[in-house]
Amino acid sequence: MIAIILALIAGGVGYVVGSMLRKKSSEALVTNAEELAAKMIEDAKRQTEVMAMEAAIQAKDAVYQAKEELEKQFEQETRDKKRDLQALEKRLQQKEENLDKKTNLFDQRDTEFLKREQSLASREQVLSTKEQAQVQKEEQIDQLVTEQRARLEQISGMTSAEAKKVLMDAMEDEAKLDAAKIIKAMEEEARETADKKSKEILALAIQRYAGEYVAERSVSVVTLPSDEMKGRIIGREGRNIRALEAATGIDLIIDDTPEAVILSGFNPVRREVAKLSLQKLIADGRIHPGRIEEVVAKSQEEIDQAMKEAGDQAAFDLGVHGIHPEILKLIGRLKYRTSYSQNVYQHSLEVAFLCGIMAAELGINVKQAKRAGLLHDLGKAVDHEIEGSHAVIGADIAKKYGESPKIVHAIMAHHEDEKPASVLAVLVQAADALSGARPGARREMMETYVKRLDDLERIATSFDGVVNSFAIQAGREIRVMVSSDLVSDDRALLLAKDIAKKIENEMTYPGQIKVNVIRETRATEYAR
Repeated sequence: MIAIILALIAGGVGYVVGSMLRKKSSEALVTNAEELAAKMIEDAKRQTEVMAMEAAIQAKDAVYQAKEELEKQFEQETRDKKRDLQALEKRLQQKEENLDKKTNLFDQRDTEFLKREQSLASREQVLSTKEQAQVQKEEQIDQLVTEQRARLEQISGMTSAEAKKVLMDAMEDEAKLDAAKIIKAMEEEARETADKKSKEILALAIQRYAGEYVAERSVSVVTLPSDEMKGRIIGREGRNIRALEAATGIDLIIDDTPEAVILSGFNPVRREVAKLSLQKLIADGRIHPGRIEEVVAKSQEEIDQAMKEAGDQAAFDLGVHGIHPEILKLIGRLKYRTSYSQNVYQHSLEVAFLCGIMAAELGINVKQAKRAGLLHDLGKAVDHEIEGSHAVIGADIAKKYGESPKIVHAIMAHHEDEKPASVLAVLVQAADALSGARPGARREMMETYVKRLDDLERIATSFDGVVNSFAIQAGREIRVMVSSDLVSDDRALLLAKDIAKKIENEMTYPGQIKVNVIRETRATEYAR
């Protein structure tokens, strides 16, 4: 490095000297330049030596510092390794102590296991002895039980099977009493929440709908302008009356009743056709077999049209749309059908309105409820040639003409031909019973009415413990007096259910019948 610096300095000096020689070409300058160059070289040497000494000193310092850092680092690493070794030694010592403890514990456990094994062996021997003694005792007990059973059978005069039956009967009675208590508690709880709400809904439905009732009979009366018209209706040798009866299927009764002819028949449609035909014949004045057939045919067409219009009107009044035309005709036909003297057409309308009112209170589909109520007695519009319950027939017709499964089920279930499985079916059932049970809605023959009352009292008195029974409220309630010694309070609840079930199975009646079982305990004493 020093040689390079000297060379550079020499080159620079030479360049300077050369330049000075070229410019001035003076010897003096050359001399001065040489002296100056020599001086500069000498200075450069001195500076170089100083710089070399400083560099050597710095290098020594750097080596010394590096040596000190290495010594410090080595000491630190030595201390860390020593610390790690101490920690490792400590852990190893702890593990050795733990192993010693575990070894001691295992030795103790081995000793305990040996003691337990010896104890179990001794116990097993004792148990074996006890088992043998137990087997002997069981054999003795079985022998004693057999002897006692034989002795009991001999004393009681009953076999074990008979005694078991007596015991099972007693347990069955006790279970029935317990079940009656549970049923009573559940019914009281349900009654608290459901009875009030159901009464409110039924009362509201009755208040909001007030229908008129016209009793229908199996006869119709046609008023005559004079008694002379009777002879013209009968005709020569009775040909007119025979022609009229043959064309309509209705019997004409012409007796001493002034200015009146009675039409008798169980088919209301035919009776209405005969009534309308006779009124037209009387108004026209021309009464002969040919004219009778013509007027009856025309009246039949008018009645068919009237039935269709009645069906359309019913659907319009209820706001129910989309019903098949054939179903509407059958609904109109109900106008000439009766049930216990109640007009079925008016009954169907009333049931539809009641269903709608109750459905609105319960928050379900009102139009669907009205539709089911209107169609529930559809089967009554069909003549007797189709066999089966009117509920089943009506459901089949509704299904045939595309009514929804819910409507079909409600029609089928309104007389328990199918168990109600929806709120809609229960609503139709309740509205049907409500419409038929309203005072004045239906009439019965006296013989049927009296027989129903007798049957009610007969069924009630057929049960054990019943002292007397009374059918009241026109046969809509039966009060049963029971003996307090034979029937308990809990048993009275079961008795009421059994009587109601037997009435349902053996009797036919409109609406519902309330069964009241009355149990009274009296304490009597005489003061002397």
